[in-house]
Amino acid sequence: MSLFGSSGIRGIVNEAVTPELALRAGKALGVEYRSIVVGRDPRTSGQMIEDALVSGLLAMGARVARVGVVSTPTLAYAAREYDCGVMVTASHNPPEYNGLKFWNPDGMAFSLEQQNSLERSIYEDIKGVSWRDVGSEMPRYDAIQNHIDAILRSVEHYPLKVVVDCGCGAASTITPYVLREMGCSVITLNAQPDGFFPARNPEPVDENLSELKKAVIASGADLGIAHDGDADRMMAVDDEGRLVTGDELLAYFCQHEVKYSLACPVDVSMMVEKAVNGARIYRTRIGDAFVSEEVRRAGADFGGETSGTWIFPRMSYCPDGIYAAARLVELVCKNGKLSDAIDALPKYPIRRGGIKLSHDIDKAHLMELIKKEMDVSRAVDVNTLDGLRVGYEDGWVLVRPSGTEPKVRITAEAEDEETLGRLYSEAEAVVKRCVMRCGQ
Repeated sequence: MSLFGSSGIRGIVNEAVTPELALRAGKALGVEYRSIVVGRDPRTSGQMIEDALVSGLLAMGARVARVGVVSTPTLAYAAREYDCGVMVTASHNPPEYNGLKFWNPDGMAFSLEQQNSLERSIYEDIKGVSWRDVGSEMPRYDAIQNHIDAILRSVEHYPLKVVVDCGCGAASTITPYVLREMGCSVITLNAQPDGFFPARNPEPVDENLSELKKAVIASGADLGIAHDGDADRMMAVDDEGRLVTGDELLAYFCQHEVKYSLACPVDVSMMVEKAVNGARIYRTRIGDAFVSEEVRRAGADFGGETSGTWIFPRMSYCPDGIYAAARLVELVCKNGKLSDAIDALPKYPIRRGGIKLSHDIDKAHLMELIKKEMDVSRAVDVNTLDGLRVGYEDGWVLVRPSGTEPKVRITAEAEDEETLGRLYSEAEAVVKRCVMRCGQ
């Protein structure tokens, strides 16, 4: 089983992610890269994993700069001065998780080829350099300010009343300061970095943001901002205290960012297609790394996915929740209330569900059967990048295996409830038939 998922190496501390693994990763990385910048989010295991990683790098003679507790986009921005960067983080996962994510100087996460090369080296017995050639490390204290300065150069400054929920994560080090420098009146929630994440689960989803929604209403704020543990994600609450869904926020950004093309995963809403107004859409697998790769490959204006990751290529190929927050403030100031803009977006009924599988079913074989069984005679678009997405004139359906559970997920969206019900039922029937055939 591969060490790497869609977002670097990640797992429960001292089970899947251990100091021994971090040491081996550092040695493997030090074989190919001579100067590396390292940062971490505030997780309780961060210092332990970082120290082990740096030890491995030094054993190979690398030069290491440590920037301390920073957001992932801050670390990725700092990587432009080095051969690569490493962020010790588990992003939106709960506090018992940690991981390693590797960044190229342009802010792009390591490619599949780079990951495979690194993973092969991790499993090798690598001998360190001579004692005379052991590497060196030094602290850097300017990474956060450099990132702040870059963002402030890219946005206009406006007064707005904003509530920022840092989630006790790395956003505490930067987002409130950026917005204050823009002229905003900022109210902070959970702005003390704490690796136990006592205030809420780090993932900025609706059920975790009740405190933010209440604070926006109580304070009469124009906007609420929420981040995950390492602040590569940003979600928003409008001036009426409603969470703006990922599809809605993607569509809103697209209205202002996309002129020629957009990169986004296969599961985004039809409202996004309406928002780009004829611009080309490049579909990707689900995962921010895949979106970033496609933004660069296609030269797209913008990229995003509904989990709250937004890629602005003029800033970086790394999803930057800090810049996204600043840009959202700028757009709201220029274009009026966020609630009005969201209410004006077209809405379509959507249904998400799935079929549970027994653990012995081969998901790859099952998906091959589903692709053969699904009726695509009426389709206007068929995409097999990530499962099977079939687009019709009046809706679409996506069938894909879960990457974390024994389940096949089904998502359907249509212009009306009747069509939605038909599309979903047809897909569900195909999946059930194929599951039965696999179980025979």
